[in-house]
Amino acid sequence: MAEKAKLNTKIFLRLVAYAKVYKGIFVLAFGAGLLIAASSALRPKFIGEMLDKYVVHGQDGQMLLTWTLIIIGMLIMESVLQFAGSYFSNLLAQNIVRDLRKKLYKHVISFKMQYFDRTPIGALVTRVVSDLEAVSQVFSSGLIDIMGDIITLLFVLGIMVSVNAKLTLLALLPIPILLIATRIFARAMQKSFQLERMQVTKLNNFVQERISGMAIVQLFSREKQEYASFEEINKGHRQAHINAVWAFSIFFPVVELLSSLSIAFLLVWGAFQVGGETISIEGSIYGQIISFTLWINMMYRPIRQLADKFNVLQRGTVRAERVFEILDLNEHVQNNGSDTNVDFNKDIRFQNVYFAYKKEEYVLKDIDLTIEAGSTVAFVGATGAGKSSIVNLIGRFYDFQKGNIFLGEKNIQDIDLKHLRSNISIVLQDVFLFSDSIHNNITLGDPNVTREQVIEAAKAVNAHQFIIKLPNGYDYNVGERGGVLSVGQRQLISFIRAYVFQPKVLILDEATSSVDDQSEELIQEATEKLTKGRTSIVIAHRLSTIQSADKIVVLEKGEIMEMGSHLELMNKNAYYKNLHDMQFSGDK
Repeated sequence: MAEKAKLNTKIFLRLVAYAKVYKGIFVLAFGAGLLIAASSALRPKFIGEMLDKYVVHGQDGQMLLTWTLIIIGMLIMESVLQFAGSYFSNLLAQNIVRDLRKKLYKHVISFKMQYFDRTPIGALVTRVVSDLEAVSQVFSSGLIDIMGDIITLLFVLGIMVSVNAKLTLLALLPIPILLIATRIFARAMQKSFQLERMQVTKLNNFVQERISGMAIVQLFSREKQEYASFEEINKGHRQAHINAVWAFSIFFPVVELLSSLSIAFLLVWGAFQVGGETISIEGSIYGQIISFTLWINMMYRPIRQLADKFNVLQRGTVRAERVFEILDLNEHVQNNGSDTNVDFNKDIRFQNVYFAYKKEEYVLKDIDLTIEAGSTVAFVGATGAGKSSIVNLIGRFYDFQKGNIFLGEKNIQDIDLKHLRSNISIVLQDVFLFSDSIHNNITLGDPNVTREQVIEAAKAVNAHQFIIKLPNGYDYNVGERGGVLSVGQRQLISFIRAYVFQPKVLILDEATSSVDDQSEELIQEATEKLTKGRTSIVIAHRLSTIQSADKIVVLEKGEIMEMGSHLELMNKNAYYKNLHDMQFSGDK
């Protein structure tokens, strides 16, 4: 438990360090809290003195009116200061969370694809959105409020002691019990927050996956089963929050009881004083009783709020820990290269390359291969043979474990990563389109690509006609993942995207495997235009689409079994011919 507390303290201090940039805003928020603490602590003293001098003893009625106006002025000033404190603390919180969210997102988008393969999307969404919202409360309703409450408490205790030390001790008799209760409450809340964090992530993962895969859920009539699973997860989420509510429902009545005890002690003391006709220093005990009654309320309120705010602080720190776990990950493709003086019209050479997604479980083994500049090379083989792995290595979406890959005489690991990828375009089998216009999905927001260039590229790949028939043409919103378009239309847009950036190296990853015959014909024509005059790598499912390739590489279980032109491989009467015969006999 001590280790966990130490860890939370470390995380908390790391989080607070982000406030250094906004010292001015912090000072304004803290200053407002300091003035509120001083004013609110002095107010009961003034009220007590007013009661003694101008009510009990009936002195100078004009001064009673004057002091009443002063008290009203203090209340108005405190209200203005509360507004300022709340505004600046929330401004500080939102600035810090904005910085953290930008840093986190920038960090995540530079990760290797391997990280996304094993990390649920819902977990990342939770970190970037809801976890950071909880972190914002550390500053908006946690840290500064706690500091203000502590200062208020110190001011109140200081003034109480200066007025009557013995009476202050009497009022503080229930405090040890309150401290014990607060400690128990804090531990209970820490456990409930950890459980809540896990349940929120679990719920987000489940909802994200089921909504994304709703077609599968409905296709296999899994609605009842998935609803039952959701109900179970939702029950766990509810229980996590109920645990927190249970702790709150016990703690706050305890605080109210102890507060009432302090006031009861005060009233008993006052009764004995009146019965004994004891006169206070101010000439009456009534003022002290009223002042101490107000101070006791002011003292217990910060203590009660401290427990509440501490839990906000704890929740934010627990969530921040998960955010920092991601920020501390070194899952990037190592961009040690800085070379941008690269001629991409050179051969790509694989030299004894080994690659594994998991250690020692190699999916590519001893790959020796040359892809001549300007040629079209096709990779064929069964599912899992390693076709996609090869193209992923060229774009450095994954890093290989052994061997080398050269572009001309330059190792691709020595080339600046951004420069490397800006000269490579990939058309995937599963096209991803953002919920945006066709134009923006093609340009990806690049302001250097004009509408004229987009139209020219669309005409080149035979997509212009279908686009202009859509409402708003190139400004037509394709919906989430391009769901309002057909598979073939989405694929054609991905070809336009590749064409408009004029890549030096083009990779087509089974681009025609999921389209109808009419779309395939259009895509074949687009492929011929795209591959002309540039190094092209094609992963093929349908062997009929790659018969004109300059070189066909046959892969099996991560190894090159044979390579050559279509005719050469057919004449060898080996792996490729077997694949060809099986596919075409199945088509008959």
